[in-house]
Amino acid sequence: MAVHEIRIDRSKALAEEPATGHNRWHPAIPPAVRCAPGDEVVLETRDAFDGQLTPIDTADAVAAADLTRVHPLTGPVHVDGAEPGDLLEVEILDVEPEQWGFTVQVPGFGFLRDEFPDPFKVDWELADGWAVSEDLPGVRIPGAPFMGTIGLAPGHQLLVDTTAREQELIDRGGMAMPPAPEGAVPSDPEIATTALRTVPPREQGGNIDIKQLGAGTRLFLPVDTHGGLFSAGDAHFAQGDCEACGTAIEMGATLRVRFDLRKGEASAKGIRDPQFAREDYFLPPQYAAPRRFFATTGISVTRDGRNDGENTTIAARNALLNMIDHLGERGWTRQQAYAICSVAVDLKISQLVDVPNMLVSAFLPEDIFTG
Repeated sequence: MAVHEIRIDRSKALAEEPATGHNRWHPAIPPAVRCAPGDEVVLETRDAFDGQLTPIDTADAVAAADLTRVHPLTGPVHVDGAEPGDLLEVEILDVEPEQWGFTVQVPGFGFLRDEFPDPFKVDWELADGWAVSEDLPGVRIPGAPFMGTIGLAPGHQLLVDTTAREQELIDRGGMAMPPAPEGAVPSDPEIATTALRTVPPREQGGNIDIKQLGAGTRLFLPVDTHGGLFSAGDAHFAQGDCEACGTAIEMGATLRVRFDLRKGEASAKGIRDPQFAREDYFLPPQYAAPRRFFATTGISVTRDGRNDGENTTIAARNALLNMIDHLGERGWTRQQAYAICSVAVDLKISQLVDVPNMLVSAFLPEDIFTG
C-alpha cells in the first residue's frame, strides 16, 4: 500500500494553484495524482468560498463574494483500473478540521432565500470537538467533520445529458446553474465552457452534503469515466440535516481516504447513484438522536391557505419557518435562528402517504444550548 498526497497553500486561491484542484466537473480535467486500489490518499482542501472570507470580515464581504469560485475541490485522483460500470468504494479514514469556520447567508441562495434577502455571517472557533461563536452566545455545536462535496467526474455523454436536462429545467422556470467560464478552474475554454457547476448533487456524488459521511463511513460511487477521477472539498465541521441557509459550519480540512474497486458492480446491480454505509455511530448517540429536543412540523399548505397536495417542499418550508418562529420566542433574531437551523436542526419526513398533506418535522437538539 502506498500513500499519496495533494498539499495546498490555503493562503492562495485555487486559481493560483490550479494543479491542485478544480471548481467544475469535467472528465477532461487532468488528474493531480494517480493511485492503485488499496492506496491511501491525503487531500488538503480549501473552504467552500475559496478563502474569500476571513474571521475579520463582516456580512458585507458575504454579499460581495464571487460565487463563480464555489466550490474549490482538491483532485482529481485517478484510480488505476477504474472504468465505467465499476463501483468505487471510498473509505473515509479521517477528516481533520482547521481551527476556524463560518456560516453565512448569501442573498439569493438557501432554502428560504425569499424570506432572508440580507447577508449574514457567523464565525466559529473550532477546538476539542466543538464549535462555539460569539455571534451565537450560549450555543455549542458538537463536531462531526465531513466533506460536503465529494465525488467522481461524469463521463462525456453524461456531461452532455446533464447539461441538457438542467437547461430544460431552467427553461421551465426552475433554478439551476448552467456551465459558465467565469471563475472556472481550469480556465481552459474547452473545459470551462462546458464543465458542470459544483452546486448540486448528481449521479457520481458532488455536493451531496450528507453529514453521516465522516470518518468511518464507506461511500460507494458508480464510475462513469476512465480512472473515476475522485475529488473532494467544501468541508463541514457540523451541519443540520437540511443545511437550510445554504451553508453549514464551513471550513478547510484535511481528508484521508482509501480506495477499493468493485469491478462491474455498478452495471451488474444497476447502481446509478451514491450509496454509503458505516458500522458505528457517526456522532455520540445523544447527538445523533438527541435525548432532549423540541420539534416543529409543517404540512403541504401554504401560509396563505392554499393546499399544495403532496408537496414536501412546502411542508419542509413550514416546519423550518415554524422552528425559526420558535427560536425567535427564545430571544434569537431571525437570521440567528436561520443559522442555528442550518447547522443543528434536522428535517425528517414524518409521512408521505396521508394525502393531500405530507408532513415534515424539524428537530432542534436542546443540548446545543449551554445557558
